[in-house]
Amino acid sequence: MGTAGRFGPRYGKKVREKVAEIEALQKRRYTCPRCKMDYVRRVSTGVWKCEKCGAKFAGKAYAAY
Repeated sequence: MGTAGRFGPRYGKKVREKVAEIEALQKRRYTCPRCKMDYVRRVSTGVWKCEKCGAKFAGKAYAAY
């Protein structure tokens, strides 16, 4: 189950799968709109920052685009 495995058997399979899907989206790296490199990470809800060039921008809550 990945990151949603911390819930154990609670909440049901579909809910845990959805949580795992959302967490995979928010933890992956995205392409920076400024330097075009895959260094963008989520700082907080809707805030994204490129670790390479330092660009900080707003996007969706769980995915950068």
